[in-house]
Amino acid sequence: MASRAPDAPLLTVPATTSGLVCAHHHLYAALARGMPAPRRAPSTFREILELVWWRLDAALDLEMIRWSAMLGALEALECGTTAIVDHHESPSAIDGSLSVIADACAEVGVRVVCAYGVTDRHGPEGARAGLAENERFLRAGGRGMVGVHAAFTCSDATLEAAAGLARDLGTGVHIHVAEGVDDADATKRLLHLSAGDWLLVHCVHLPSDAGMQGTIAHNPRSNMNNAVGYARPLRFPNRVVLGTDGIGADMLEEFRLAYARLREETPETAWQWLENGDALVPEARADTVTWSYESADPWRLAFTPGVRALDVSVDGDVVLRDGRATRVDADEIRRKAAEQSQRLFSRLSEV
Repeated sequence: MASRAPDAPLLTVPATTSGLVCAHHHLYAALARGMPAPRRAPSTFREILELVWWRLDAALDLEMIRWSAMLGALEALECGTTAIVDHHESPSAIDGSLSVIADACAEVGVRVVCAYGVTDRHGPEGARAGLAENERFLRAGGRGMVGVHAAFTCSDATLEAAAGLARDLGTGVHIHVAEGVDDADATKRLLHLSAGDWLLVHCVHLPSDAGMQGTIAHNPRSNMNNAVGYARPLRFPNRVVLGTDGIGADMLEEFRLAYARLREETPETAWQWLENGDALVPEARADTVTWSYESADPWRLAFTPGVRALDVSVDGDVVLRDGRATRVDADEIRRKAAEQSQRLFSRLSEV
């Protein structure tokens, strides 16, 4: 086990902290566990998208979306995560999808910032429908951003329309940037559009001197899982936050992975990335989480697995007590989500 450097300052955080923020999630991925294997094993990141995720999101309907969001929000709450910045895609069920997600998270007691990932993968009509869902949700008072899948799946016209809509609505764009080599030219297509309120996800193949404006969402577990490379977030001047890219919302675990990947630095660096998430959802600073461990010192937590949330308050209301959700029936959510997973899996053969 690594030890603290003799001259390193002691950073002690009490066992009760503010709520954690998952700065990039795909709540619909909660239903993907145990999904049938693709027709053939993917050998590239592009094939992972085509053979797994793009088939899965095309099979979603609103009922599946509801229970995936309920399960994802419940699991986030059980990990002390009180706010989620979600990026959603369901090309066969676009209209109303963001409201379904927002309502499900509110029912559990978790804050959510929603976005629909606009793409031209399903033609111009599909792109227009995605833009319309972002606009509908935001104009109706929903909390969110304008979502874009990635530059490499969008025309220049769609990217400009999304950026323009975000400007008109006074919000940012939530977009995957240079996650894989297929999107390596994202800089030249997005640089003139990006703004300080954008959320730039992954940035693995983004040049160090790209000059893109916005916050960078680092997703270490997902990047390792997809073998796309290491983003090396310290090379950018941008603020860095931590996300999971749909692999749950256990932000303490994501912090540990971020630190392990960033071993040349101290845990405080990765811990700062975790804390930076509250810049995206400032209200989370007032949420409270009481942990099962005596200290939330980053040096200890970096080597202490199994720390769990005991009690969580969101906006002054206790939404988790003794590790159990207070607003919803956790067993029912898991049962319903399992049923929707089976419906989803049966549809995968059709798409």
